[in-house]
Amino acid sequence: MNIQNIIKIVSGVLGVLGVIFLFRIISLGDEEIKLAASMGDYGAVSPLVSLALTIFGIAVVITLVFSLVGLASDGKKLKKALISVGLFIAVVVLGYALSTGVETPLKDGEVLSASGSRWVGAGLRVFYMLAFIAIIAMGLSGVQRILKK
Repeated sequence: MNIQNIIKIVSGVLGVLGVIFLFRIISLGDEEIKLAASMGDYGAVSPLVSLALTIFGIAVVITLVFSLVGLASDGKKLKKALISVGLFIAVVVLGYALSTGVETPLKDGEVLSASGSRWVGAGLRVFYMLAFIAIIAMGLSGVQRILKK
């Protein structure tokens, strides 16, 4: 049995499970699901959510494995990818270092910790830095294209 047949069988089983879980949810109806959820019972929806997370996990693992296999076959591509990952980590570290954290009360009455606040600030700073880098890269690319003509 080759891998293509195994993938077809696994896909079929996951698809049939999804259809079964979907029909179960549809047969219960909206009102019963809402009533059960208001009492903390998510039993009708949980299997479908778990299945979706499982399929998502499988897709992520397969994507990473095949990407790494493709990179490992060419040393130049692997070196370039590792440099890119290293630079991204450097930007995240810089964003975290530039951020400060303050305990912040949330609307629901809970409190965002200083560490959580610092990570939020770091995420914003990383976004701004990467956006700035992308704009500069697009500008330099345009200038190079104009100068080549």
